[in-house]
Amino acid sequence: MAGSMNDRRIVRVAAAQIAPVLDRPGGTLDRVLAAIDEAGEKGVGFMVFPETFLPYYPYFSFIDPPYRIGAKHLALYDEAVVVPGPVTQALASAARRHAMVLVVGVNERDGGTLYNTQLVFDVDGTLALKRRKITPTYHERMIWGQGDGSGLRAVETAVGRVGALACWEHYNPLARYALMADGEEIHASQFPGSMVGQVFHDQIEAAVRHHAAESGCFVVNATGWLTDEQRAAIAPDEAHRRAISGGCHTAIVSPEGQNVVPPLTSGEGLLIADCDMALVTKRKRMMDSVGHYARPELLSLHLDDRPKPAIHRASPAAHSDREFPYATETQHPDGIDDRRSAVARDSAG
Repeated sequence: MAGSMNDRRIVRVAAAQIAPVLDRPGGTLDRVLAAIDEAGEKGVGFMVFPETFLPYYPYFSFIDPPYRIGAKHLALYDEAVVVPGPVTQALASAARRHAMVLVVGVNERDGGTLYNTQLVFDVDGTLALKRRKITPTYHERMIWGQGDGSGLRAVETAVGRVGALACWEHYNPLARYALMADGEEIHASQFPGSMVGQVFHDQIEAAVRHHAAESGCFVVNATGWLTDEQRAAIAPDEAHRRAISGGCHTAIVSPEGQNVVPPLTSGEGLLIADCDMALVTKRKRMMDSVGHYARPELLSLHLDDRPKPAIHRASPAAHSDREFPYATETQHPDGIDDRRSAVARDSAG
């Protein structure tokens, strides 16, 4: 029966709550690779890092008015991740070395725009998914461009079908439903952390536990952490530091909406748990939101999952070698498009 092998699997998962390096280019990548090594030594097969953790979440945009963020925004451009490139090659190598599925949030640079991007690497180092946050939130709209619907899907990996959303995308029920309908078994959730205090913590907990129960999948959620020194550097005015304090809730949640292990709400650490994939079927037997509990003749989702390039060329031969914008003319019938060519180049590195 389909899914019977998955039902017998135990997947050891990890969520990282660590601080970025704000004052040294490449420093955060070093921390990520060290954390992957640590988790790999503990037998972790699936690992999630916080939202746009490489090189760092733009906390400055939440504190500074627009006219003051220019230099800091340009500095983020300088350190942003190009896909594929040296950073993705390092992550792919780490995934291969530890036979681990990795979900890493990056500030992606594509031409003159930055994007809030989630990268999913399979155990062989293949870039299985690159998706961009579809609607940056509030202050983030000064920093990132908008993604499209091409990433609203689950991808098959060595640990099962993996989907991913960033932060307040979890408040978009249709985006979540798209992943649910695509059969995600493990959901990677990413938040910045160290923001807005207890209310943000409470909202994160409610969002990830609800998605786990509604989708009938495991949720692995990672939030970032700022040290006192980093908070002081970002917000010299002590009154503003409250805005970048608290709000951490790194968690691993079962398909029944229960914490598999106690959440991590302050400080640095790796949250690790063994997830019994049989719980996915156990939950969905009772309530399958896209199956026996759905009413598609009454309520259904229309998803435009076509990539949205800035230019549509009449001649496919004229396409450049850039991974993005994607070339819609060469899209494969099953929905896999030219991203695979970039994946092949990356994994070969």
